[in-house]
This record gives sequence, C-alpha cells and structure tokens, in this order.
Amino acid sequence: MDERILKWLFDIQEAITEIDNYFIDNPKDFKHYQSNIILKRAIERDLEIIGEAINRILKKDPEFPIENAKRIVSLRNQIIHAYDNISDENIWAIISKHIPSLKDEVSSLINKSE
Repeated sequence: MDERILKWLFDIQEAITEIDNYFIDNPKDFKHYQSNIILKRAIERDLEIIGEAINRILKKDPEFPIENAKRIVSLRNQIIHAYDNISDENIWAIISKHIPSLKDEVSSLINKSE
C-alpha cells in the first residue's frame, strides 16, 4: 500500500478514536450531544478530517475500497461549505451507525498493509 494512503488511513483512525473518546466521561446520548456546542463542533471537525483524508485517498487511488467513500467526502463538503444546513440528527446517525463500521473497515485495511 502507498505510504501516503496508509498515513491517511491512520488519520481517519485517529479521528474516529477522538470521537469515541469524547464519550468516555460523557453519556453517548443524543440530547447531551445536541446541547453541547463544543462537543458538536469537535465531532464535526473530526468528520471533516475523515472526509478530507478519504478525499485524498480517492485522488491517489479512485478505486480504493472504502465503502461509502463518496458519501463521506460529500459530508465533509457539507460541513465545510453548507454548515448552516447540518442537522444534529444526521450527524448523530453517522456517529451511531456509520462510524463503527468505518472504524472496522479502516482497521482491517491498516492490518492488511502490515
């Protein structure tokens, strides 16, 4: 695997770990998320990092096997460029349903490269 792609996969893994860590001392609860502006902005920033890393991977290798890669890049673009249209419910669904599978997928890709 290309070293830059591997670096970007580690960036994704680190951003996902940060998202997980936000809930170590706080409840993983939608109402808590919705009421905590600092938490919301921190998670949005990590989602931007994930989206940008995947964008770079796809520029280097358009066929790179990450499920929903284009949707993840689109989310990054929405957070950056259409920040006023971000729905708390949408971000929460991504955190709850999609981040765990992306975490497994990225870990598997990293392990295969070693």
